[in-house]
Amino acid sequence: MARKRKRSLLEQVINSPAEKEQSTCPKLTKYWLQRYDLFSRYDEGIQMDEEGWYSVTPEKIAVKQAERCRGKVVIDCFSGVGGNTIQFAKVCSSVIAIDIDPVKVEMAINNAMVYGVDDRVDYVVGDFIHLAPSLKGDVLFLSPPWGGPMYNKVESYTLDMLQPKDGYKLFQIAQTITPNIIMFLPRNVDLAQLEELAWLSSPPLTLVIEENCVGGRIKGITAYFSCSAV
Repeated sequence: MARKRKRSLLEQVINSPAEKEQSTCPKLTKYWLQRYDLFSRYDEGIQMDEEGWYSVTPEKIAVKQAERCRGKVVIDCFSGVGGNTIQFAKVCSSVIAIDIDPVKVEMAINNAMVYGVDDRVDYVVGDFIHLAPSLKGDVLFLSPPWGGPMYNKVESYTLDMLQPKDGYKLFQIAQTITPNIIMFLPRNVDLAQLEELAWLSSPPLTLVIEENCVGGRIKGITAYFSCSAV
């Protein structure tokens, strides 16, 4: 894929899609104020669309998730604008990043270039669900759309609220590739359902649940499923 000419830092910041999106969409202001939590190198030309602002994994959390996969072949199934992909690429032996939206894939490639890891990732424009039979990897990372910012308005977030398929179906598809599955989910997810995923598997899987905080606030829950420690 052809790379664009390098631009000055000022030109990148002023003309980046992320800056234009934020300036024309007031509802994104609270996310823009957290931009350095999302990407510490935000000012160097990071690109995000509207969905990217509220769906990308904060960098501190992505770093911790990637450490659990060090040296592995990782498949990032809903890679979006590439927050997790970048951190996987730093420590994993190989990364496959999949997203159905070609615009997001272009942004993810740009963002990986900002971090200098674009040559360590194989990007695929496609539907993970349809691609699953042809995929091979050691660890599968699932951070599917949560349904937009309104997910935190419900008392208990259930797996059937995930998109584009419910969490049970996505988990079943993931298991056809590897038992080592990481799910990044809303902080109000129903933990009993995650435990159910683990013990209903054959053989039952080990489950480690981790609360992920940034600035003293819980941002999400990471569930690590494995036959052994990932």
